[in-house]
Formats: sequence, C-alpha cells, structure tokens
Amino acid sequence: MNLLARLDQRPLDIGAHLAAVRDPRAGAVATFIGLVRNHDPSVPGEVMALEYSAHPDAEEVLRKLAAKAAARDGVLALAVSHRIGLVGVGEAAMIVAVATAHRALAFEVCSELVESVKADLPVWKREVLADGSHVWVGLT
Repeated sequence: MNLLARLDQRPLDIGAHLAAVRDPRAGAVATFIGLVRNHDPSVPGEVMALEYSAHPDAEEVLRKLAAKAAARDGVLALAVSHRIGLVGVGEAAMIVAVATAHRALAFEVCSELVESVKADLPVWKREVLADGSHVWVGLT
C-alpha cells in the first residue's frame, strides 16, 4: 500500500501525488485539488492569500486520517497533502489522490477524506484581504 500524508510549506504538486498512487492494479484515480480563491462569501473584500497555521500534532493527525481512508477495502494507494504558511490565490491548499480498481470507490474515498481533513485537521486559516486587513476563519 502506497500512502503519502504530509503538511508542506512548498507549493503542492499534483504530478507527485499521481506518481505516489500509481499502481498497475488501479483502474481509477480520483483527485481533489483545493485552491485558494479570491473571495469568501462570508467576508467583505478581496482575498489576496490564505495563511495556514498548524498545531504541532497536525501532520500526525493527517497521517491517521489518511491511514483510516487507505484501510478501506479496495483502496490501492492514497496521497494527501495540505499546505501551511502563506498560500496565494490560485495555488493549491490541499491535494488528495486515491487509487482503486473502480471509479465509484475512488470518488467516495476521495470525497470522504477531503471532508474528514476539513473537519478534523488542526489547521487554521487567516484570510489576507486586499485592504491589508485579515480575518481568521474556522476558529471557535
């Protein structure tokens, strides 16, 4: 089982994720690329970048979430990365790739992993706005 799970300050590379899940048994690879967009419907103003901060245990949490998804029967390989630090508009903040024999399972596991990362990964984001202000998102 190929499994890649990491936090990274460098730009994420979809090609590296696809290479990490390459398996001759795979008939499908489902991917998700979460991009930084220039707006947030809940915040007035233009978003210039997101700055992600991570709890010291965040990478271990990501590994556990990935391992749980990879343990699903039929998953051949899985790769997930999340950016930390300053990420500009148009850049990837998260990439997930899941290889399976058939497409339905690949889509299902990919979607479930994205949702579990969004819900459970201790990473917070600060939206940097064009007017120089910022807004923390997801803090409770």
